[in-house]
Amino acid sequence: MELTAKQLARILKGTVEGDPQATITSFAKIEHGKSGQLCFFANPKYENYVYTCKASILLVNNDFQPKKPVAPTMVRVENSYEAIAQLLKYAATKKRTSGRHRGFRSSYFLTSKFGKKVYLGSHSYVGHHAYVGDYTKIYENVYVGDDTRIGKNCIIYPGVVIYPGMVIGDNVIIHANAVIGSDGFGNVPQSDGTWEKIEHLGNVVIGDNCEIGAGTTIDRAEMESTIIGNGVKIDNLCQIAHNVQIGDNTVMAAQCGIAGSAKIGKNCILAGQVGIVGHIVIPDHTTIGAQAGVIGSPKKEGETLLGSPAIPVKEYMRSYAVFRKNGKEGL
Repeated sequence: MELTAKQLARILKGTVEGDPQATITSFAKIEHGKSGQLCFFANPKYENYVYTCKASILLVNNDFQPKKPVAPTMVRVENSYEAIAQLLKYAATKKRTSGRHRGFRSSYFLTSKFGKKVYLGSHSYVGHHAYVGDYTKIYENVYVGDDTRIGKNCIIYPGVVIYPGMVIGDNVIIHANAVIGSDGFGNVPQSDGTWEKIEHLGNVVIGDNCEIGAGTTIDRAEMESTIIGNGVKIDNLCQIAHNVQIGDNTVMAAQCGIAGSAKIGKNCILAGQVGIVGHIVIPDHTTIGAQAGVIGSPKKEGETLLGSPAIPVKEYMRSYAVFRKNGKEGL
């Protein structure tokens, strides 16, 4: 999809400040914007990125008054967060195409490419322009969407759903009924109290030597990529939200939930039922105990955190001693 600032302003009922012929072909977060991309500015805490953004077009609110020069062409709208949701919906509508399943035992298209000795189980489907690497096994009842790339020596167990455009590295194991690339939970509140869905046009990138547990869901990004690093091991029934980044060799036990845009460092350990709020950073080599709730970015690498809200283990044990003492005195 290619749009000029002038066309965007017409679609979004906004005004152009800068070059009306500035053109975009994709979307990005404001901190990552490059030439040919569109970004949006809605949250004041990201204002510093406005002045360093290299995107071609930037959506901003009508009342935004820049304190420094802004390089991108700005398209001013009433509400930039609602506008980006509207634009993503517009782009998603243009992107969708209808098709027919053409197989009865397994199905793939002439545009799909397969490496050596690939196994494709019955009632599995591989979409247009997909690629499956050497010696990969795709078991029964698996869906692989268009434009997806799966590396070599992978094992995709029955019932797995891989949405279009996903990227999966080499030596990856995905267990039964995992879902890779579903939309993130993104909605914009409307003035009448309803919610407008934010379309997600990004993807999921899974590195080499990863294992994804049964029933786990990994949501695709709104605009860029949800990233699972090399060597990551994720247990059953975990939820990884949109735009999350998980560093190499991090492990995660069952029923963990990671909210959108959180960044988990390398070589971290998350025990069962850990919850992490969105937009925070977990340093490398952090260990988080079972059922802990992390609501802020820890300051040091290598800490062990316990409790909800999670705090360093020594602080937690001192606090726990007080809890027990007070509890006994209250009996």
